[in-house]
Amino acid sequence: MDEDLEIPAAEGMDEDLDVPEDLGPVKVGEEKEIGKQGLKKKLVKEGEGWDTPENGDEVYVHYTGTLLDGRKFDSSRDRGDPFTFKLGQGQVIKGWDEGIKTMKKGENAIFTIPPELAYGASGSPPTIPPNATLQFDVELLSWVSVKDICKDGGIYKKILKEGEKWETPGDADEVLVKYEVKLEDGTVIAQTNGVEFTVRDGLLCPALTLAVKTMKRAERALLTVKPQYGFGEKGFSEGGVPPNATLYITVELISWKTVTDITDDKKVVKKVLKEGEGYERPNEGAIVKVKLVGKLQDGTVFTKKGHGDDEADLYEFKTDEEQVIEGLDRAVLKMKKGEIALITIAPEYAFGSSGSQQELAGVPPNSTVYYEVELVSFVKDKESWDMNNEEKIEAANKKKEEGNTLFKAGKFSRASKKYEKAAKYIEHDSSFSDEEKKQAKTLKISCNLNNAACQLKLKDYKQAEKLCTKVLELESTNVKALYRRAQAYINMASLDVAEIDIKRALEIDPDNRDVKVEYKVLKEKISTKHIIRSSSSFHFRVPIMRSFPRIVESEASDTFPTAATISLNKTSAGSGTYYSPLVETE
Repeated sequence: MDEDLEIPAAEGMDEDLDVPEDLGPVKVGEEKEIGKQGLKKKLVKEGEGWDTPENGDEVYVHYTGTLLDGRKFDSSRDRGDPFTFKLGQGQVIKGWDEGIKTMKKGENAIFTIPPELAYGASGSPPTIPPNATLQFDVELLSWVSVKDICKDGGIYKKILKEGEKWETPGDADEVLVKYEVKLEDGTVIAQTNGVEFTVRDGLLCPALTLAVKTMKRAERALLTVKPQYGFGEKGFSEGGVPPNATLYITVELISWKTVTDITDDKKVVKKVLKEGEGYERPNEGAIVKVKLVGKLQDGTVFTKKGHGDDEADLYEFKTDEEQVIEGLDRAVLKMKKGEIALITIAPEYAFGSSGSQQELAGVPPNSTVYYEVELVSFVKDKESWDMNNEEKIEAANKKKEEGNTLFKAGKFSRASKKYEKAAKYIEHDSSFSDEEKKQAKTLKISCNLNNAACQLKLKDYKQAEKLCTKVLELESTNVKALYRRAQAYINMASLDVAEIDIKRALEIDPDNRDVKVEYKVLKEKISTKHIIRSSSSFHFRVPIMRSFPRIVESEASDTFPTAATISLNKTSAGSGTYYSPLVETE
């Protein structure tokens, strides 16, 4: 039957079947149709788990094939040798490719396969007559996953040993692998019992990097690598790789260290040396207890804390309170209990351009520093959903005051975070009493206004506009909100809408000095904008002359503005220099 099953499909058998992804629950003894071409499956014995093989996988089956009259024409069971093939590659009849992909490991089923999905009008003489409907009693013993990693046939990955969990390495992670590389004739050209590299930097050849990114911890796989993902047309003579060589790489992903960019600018980086427990992490305001060692690039230890014998010796600090350098503070928020990590911190998030004298050594100016940190334990700051209404209002007031202190110190980004958190405490007030709602409204207005002031300082004008709009939704006559939103609009060059807000603010508070000053600035900008618009709509060139030509009214009145309304703006165009008269407007 091995030969029979590998006979090419009959004409018309390459058409795709409309096969559902899930047949739904099937009971033992029940028969269901697969697709719409007459393929039927009757369950004899349930399989294990939920996984089913995919196209490209190497499947191992036992089968018995019979005609509808019961005559047996082939059986792997009789030979005592399981049959193996690659699923979905056309190595067997279409009915097998489509039917077996619905089976679970250990499942036994009987497939009734119409001639269109078997051997068609020609049959397979002498055992299978023309237009024969066939029945196969199939048991799926197991399968080995084979993945086309790049979807172009350049790298096939055959899993030899399943990995653990579900995570796979990222580009920034440091992986530890062992591998063996062979040529098609079996010659070993490279091997190692353990080598570490950063995924994005690569190792050996492109295929290894691409494959590792698809692997789980402790997974072992065989890679079949075409030349374009190996050493190409030229090969690698020093390493014994001939031109256009196909490689066979057995690789095991032993482990990896997760590397995370803590800041968007990648100037604070955390590398996990030991995984932590669970999923919980500290929040802003949490009390954390750590062991840490701080080093310079040359290995000099400038601080060591929390390494005593007792818990009392652990180093304790409160996050988001500037009790440690910013880079360390932000990195600890991304750690789990029991995690040990190496944190690399650029000067901007460490001790800056001034440096610092620490207890064991000085940190020179503009130094990148390295902390090995173990997060022993932490107590999270109380979240809003764990607070009653009174506690929420109290927490919002406290965060607002912290924001005010930071704003006065010129720390606008950190102040903004405090105001944002304060507003979140009281964001949902449906359960508040009337008095609590009144307090919450006042707090929301002040926090959003102060946050808008931060955003103006940080030049995030769009966010400033959004915050002011929030305030105006609560209190439409708030002059500060109108004033700050107008400032945001001006900086976004939306002068017309800025003028609407300024005029509205002056209607409410005609004597407000700040609004008056801003209105004066705005009118100057609008005037300049009109001049530029007039220039672009009425622009012509006059060649330079030693003296500007006298404009004769009878000749120029229909073409030029009067001499009194012309100002000259020197410009450059083409090969010469010109003056363009700009028409002044009111």
